[in-house]
Amino acid sequence: MKKGAGLSEQLALMPNLSGQPPGLQYAPEFISPATEQELVRRVAALPLQPFQFGQYEGKRRVAWFGFQYDYTLRRLQDADPIPEWLSPIIGQVEAFGGPDIRIGQVLCTEYEEGVGIGWHRDKPHFDKVFGLSLGSACKFRFRRAAGVKWQRFTLDAQPRSLYMMTDASRQVWEHSIPAVAALRYSITFRTMVGRRS
Repeated sequence: MKKGAGLSEQLALMPNLSGQPPGLQYAPEFISPATEQELVRRVAALPLQPFQFGQYEGKRRVAWFGFQYDYTLRRLQDADPIPEWLSPIIGQVEAFGGPDIRIGQVLCTEYEEGVGIGWHRDKPHFDKVFGLSLGSACKFRFRRAAGVKWQRFTLDAQPRSLYMMTDASRQVWEHSIPAVAALRYSITFRTMVGRRS
């Protein structure tokens, strides 16, 4: 995707997904294969640590930048500054998100084969959420309560694609990723509540 491309041009790249949660947008082939390879190399070289959920340790490995949510203290903590090598892709993500989007937090994640993430919503400290898929595809599942049942939707997130969650897809629907079939990396970009977003 060209840096600085107009929002209408970018939206035209998105397929019309039947039944998708309001506020969910998806852009396939958001980056080139060469950019993907470089980002995978960069993320794999980070000092990734097992995800800490209070006293529990997740199987996926992560590196936080800008801010980190501490599940024991239940609040945000400062994290390492966002690396300069992420600046070009952050510029593309901000352009995709529209005017006044400012990324304040980045999470790099490694999912080994057989690793996923359970049902959740991102913490309320964060506003808009963008996710860039690298290395392999995944089933990005959504659900929300509908009476005594669940309304569900699955997005096939392909390598090099970007999703954006705003509005109901971010605030109402939960999301999860079942165990991946092959090594996958993701970079999650978030704007911050109460700040220019």
